[in-house]
Amino acid sequence: MKLKDLLSERKTAIVKKWFDLILQDYPADATHFFKEQKNRFANPVGHTISQGIGELFDELVHGPDFDKVYSSLDDIIKIKAVQDFSPSQALSFIFLLKKVIREEMKREIRENQFSDELTSLESGIDKMALLAFDIYMKCRERIYEIKADEVRRITFRLLQKAKLVCEIKEEDLDSETVLNKNIKG
Repeated sequence: MKLKDLLSERKTAIVKKWFDLILQDYPADATHFFKEQKNRFANPVGHTISQGIGELFDELVHGPDFDKVYSSLDDIIKIKAVQDFSPSQALSFIFLLKKVIREEMKREIRENQFSDELTSLESGIDKMALLAFDIYMKCRERIYEIKADEVRRITFRLLQKAKLVCEIKEEDLDSETVLNKNIKG
């Protein structure tokens, strides 16, 4: 039997342990809520993480479809990017899968000499982590763009209220009109 077959058989236990390890980064009350509340609308964070890691596990075991991996990672990383986590904390959930697999499959790995398959599987996890890093950086860049735009809007509104700027009508944007207004003073 191949390692991937054994992993498929133990998917439920592995994904549950993975989910539990991921939730250790959150406060106890949030962890309890994420585990207990199954409604996706009442608990979008817990639902998204739970569903996303299940999909990532399937793609890792059954041969990755890049679009599905990207989509699942994107959903999870968007959540992590807006939370108060360092980049390493936000992305560490991917590497936790290695730990869970090694613990869950300890006996089988030792008895069946799955070292080559395990190396290949862990390589796939590393590739997911690199993709997750790219996604995380795009999310953070977008957040910083949104913050910068908001600062610009607030600053402009303050300058308007202080009557330090005035609006130029679209018809006044003709270069000759603007030039003539500036020359006349």
